[in-house]
Amino acid sequence: MAAVFLFSWLAQSIAGRVAFNETRLGRLQDPLTWTQYVTSADFWSRSLQNWQSEFLAVGSMAVLAIYLRQRGSPESKPVGEANDATGIEG
Repeated sequence: MAAVFLFSWLAQSIAGRVAFNETRLGRLQDPLTWTQYVTSADFWSRSLQNWQSEFLAVGSMAVLAIYLRQRGSPESKPVGEANDATGIEG
């Protein structure tokens, strides 16, 4: 999973650099190297915005899953039942 994370982060940095340099060239500015882009505020801002949205989505799913389980959702087993029990047993 760490390799997948690092690969996706590398891909994000490469794609972000291309988009960022396209904007810079439109303003007649010199393009940045990959190292310069990775240390720039634009890269970190984009990365943290992406992580923020992912953490919000995963966090809300976890909270809603706990809430629904405690509320007796028919799609989950009752609290305290064995791990192999389901809510569909007849």
